[in-house]
Amino acid sequence: MEALLAGVGGWLLAYLVNYLADVLPVTRSFTRPGCFNCEGSFSLRRYLLMQPCSACGKRRSTRAWLVQIGMALVTVWLWVSPPVRLGFWVGALLLAFFALIAVIDLEYRLILHPVSWFGAVIGLTIGTWQKGILATALGGMAGYGIMFLLYYLGILFNRWMAKIRHQEIDEIALGYGDVNLAGIVGLLLGWPEILGGLIIAILAGGLVSGLMILVMLLRRRYHAMTAIPYAPFLLIGAIVFLYIPKQ
Repeated sequence: MEALLAGVGGWLLAYLVNYLADVLPVTRSFTRPGCFNCEGSFSLRRYLLMQPCSACGKRRSTRAWLVQIGMALVTVWLWVSPPVRLGFWVGALLLAFFALIAVIDLEYRLILHPVSWFGAVIGLTIGTWQKGILATALGGMAGYGIMFLLYYLGILFNRWMAKIRHQEIDEIALGYGDVNLAGIVGLLLGWPEILGGLIIAILAGGLVSGLMILVMLLRRRYHAMTAIPYAPFLLIGAIVFLYIPKQ
């Protein structure tokens, strides 16, 4: 029964994640959610019951259902095996925040500044609670500084490639939102764990990028300089240290 209640709590958290992911990238405010097909507004009942749009009949997105079901299942898992470092409640809320960042970045290639500021408060609070203010501050500065260096190197690389090809390159390997997120992850993990988190993120990003290139080559649709959302990989690095128990 307790695990079932945890699943219900995860389903409610997923409502919040889906709502914020639906409205913040579009309106930058807490507005009434709308249909992406016809831009009509959902009633509260239809939105909560995951019903199609009353105006055009468009069904809710696959992402919305994946978030609902995924958050419910993950919350049950957290209840059965709560993360040692965070406990159930903090772990569930933090994971919902991670899900929001990942969904928006995957759909819009965007990490909103208000979300980053909120994340900085969360990171500073949890990090100080876990490791003290000094390790937390050092972790935040290291995460931000290392990712800023990679971000700037990416800009220089793009300029070099543009000069060689004699054409502008719009895609960038890292966005400034990724720099902010690395700082948040650094606050959460502290020093020196942020180094391990970044290494995991870089390895995961490299693996996925390699697989994507292989698939594009096999399908003969390879395009150089194809960028991918990087936030999920940074979050994987944080999850490994915060949620997976050390043996």
